Amino acid sequence: MVFRFVHTADWQLGKQFANIPGDAGAALRDRRIETVKAVGRLAAERGVDAVLVAGDAFEDNAVADRTLIRMMEALKAFSGEWVFIPGNHDSALADSAWTRLLHRNPPANVHLALEPETPLSLAGGRAVVLPAVLQRRHEIDDLTAWFDRAETPGGAIRIGLAHGSVPEFLPDSSGTPNPIAAGRADAARLDYLALGDWHGTLGINDRTWYAGTPETDSFASSNPGNVLVVTIPEPGAPPEVEKVATGYFAWRSEAAEVRNADDIEALDRKIAELATEPGRCLLRLTLSGAVDLAAGARLRERLEYWGALLHHLDVREGGLLDEPSDDDLDRIDRGGFVRTAVERLRSRAQDEADPDRAAAAMALVRLYETHVGTGE
Repeated sequence: MVFRFVHTADWQLGKQFANIPGDAGAALRDRRIETVKAVGRLAAERGVDAVLVAGDAFEDNAVADRTLIRMMEALKAFSGEWVFIPGNHDSALADSAWTRLLHRNPPANVHLALEPETPLSLAGGRAVVLPAVLQRRHEIDDLTAWFDRAETPGGAIRIGLAHGSVPEFLPDSSGTPNPIAAGRADAARLDYLALGDWHGTLGINDRTWYAGTPETDSFASSNPGNVLVVTIPEPGAPPEVEKVATGYFAWRSEAAEVRNADDIEALDRKIAELATEPGRCLLRLTLSGAVDLAAGARLRERLEYWGALLHHLDVREGGLLDEPSDDDLDRIDRGGFVRTAVERLRSRAQDEADPDRAAAAMALVRLYETHVGTGE
């Protein structure tokens, strides 16, 4: 009677990653198809009965046909049953990614649950999935309410599949659309409620879980990059939930205060620790502090190095100030016209009221690099 399945959600295939320019963003988009294949291979290796996808398989309903075709090819990694429901990004509109998929005649093992309040029998009747079908991007009513009254065959495992927010448990979600009652699993006598929408892995209670996205897609820290392998021994038995990491890219955030050469070397070591495989790492680095021109040149050299190795480096240095020392200015010029210009630039760079303060600071940096170099 055991029913075992993979719970996943929020693939958002076709996501553009507009904040990650060029080839790096394109590679993130392509990787999501590879992650679907990885989910399928995991399902095959574990011998599960089905893969349940709790909404937002696509970034939106306007995804290219190429994305639909590539997803269907990726699903071939697992020959068992796949079950999809629409989410808020790919809701079941009259004309949607799902209607275009239906026109392509998906194979019999791929179930698109698009009809509201329509149970789906799996594994020869050992389990029944109750889908909550979003036909619009936003609903004010709880679409899982019908689970309470849904009739299923005696002895069948009852599984709810929904996409939305459990307001009591998710940050800043009170009053948001697509609400889901925290106690739905108990009220509807569910053996498990598989949820999508929150991109991190999160257990609401023993029978209610968000799987999160299987491929991390932002610097937010919410435990993403996983799927759940769920085993239900028999109706009424507690589900066994195993979190399995599936993400390829690592998104990291780090903040550092930099004031001297020692701080720069410490930052260099920290980045090396965070990015053990640099080509698979995206790093958001927030810098603060104040550096003289020599240290600033060294810092820029190290950031250029890591920017070349990492998949993507996002440096936020609004809190980092250039504070040229007398030694810096001496290295540029000890006297004459250039030194006079340098002193004026320093004065303006240190004047918080000067509207051209940032430009003056940058001019000093450029002068230093021109006259002295990076010190390498």
